[in-house]
Amino acid sequence: MSDATTNGAGDEKPSAQGTPFSTPRMVELEAELAATRAQLAATVDELAGRLTPRALADQGAQEAKRVWADAVGSDASPRERTRARMILGGVVAAGALVAALALRGRGSD
Repeated sequence: MSDATTNGAGDEKPSAQGTPFSTPRMVELEAELAATRAQLAATVDELAGRLTPRALADQGAQEAKRVWADAVGSDASPRERTRARMILGGVVAAGALVAALALRGRGSD
C-alpha cells in the first residue's frame, strides 16, 4: 500500500499518516516560485542602486548639465531651448526669493 492516494485527476493526496510527498506539478511550481523570487531580488537590488543618494545626485547633475547645454547651446531645438531657459529662469527667481527672505530676516533682528 502507498503512502499517498490518487484522485481521479491524477493528483496525489497525502495519506492519513501525513507523509511528505511531491508531484511533478509541485516541483514545477516550486521552481517557478524560486525563479520569481530571484527575479524580484534582482529588481529590488537594481532599484536600491538607482535610489542611493549618490546615484540621485549624479542623475540631478547630469540633468542640470543637459538643461544648461540646451539653454545656451545651438544644437537644441527651439522648443528645448525655450523650456531650458524657462527652467533656468525659475531657478534664478527661486534663488533670488530665498536670498531676499534671508536678507529680510537678518534686517529684522
